[in-house]
Amino acid sequence: MKSTIRIRMSQADAHYGGNLVDGAKMLQLFGDVATELLIANDGDEGLFRSYDSVDFLAPVYSGDYIEATGEIINCGNSSRKMTFEARKVIIPRPDISASAADILEEPIVVCKATGTCIVPKKNQRK
Repeated sequence: MKSTIRIRMSQADAHYGGNLVDGAKMLQLFGDVATELLIANDGDEGLFRSYDSVDFLAPVYSGDYIEATGEIINCGNSSRKMTFEARKVIIPRPDISASAADILEEPIVVCKATGTCIVPKKNQRK
């Protein structure tokens, strides 16, 4: 089972100089993807228990469009092991004009992670 969301990083997401977005924003997106996966799989939002690994691979800036995907790779009695990937798919082009942007031919992987979510047995509906 897979889920994908796409969102534009806003100026409000920029946390550091040069309009750099905080890496925690990618984890927030992964949390939203995980929630959708759990609802589809179990009929419940569940809880994020832990990340096993998180790798930040490229910078993200305000104006970038990020596509975050996740997949359940293993189901236990109440645990759901997942993998996540965030890719930059559109970038702003202020060098051309204030509203110019390019769709990237090859998306740039900006973050990868694995983690475990829990859906208590009593909350599972599927």
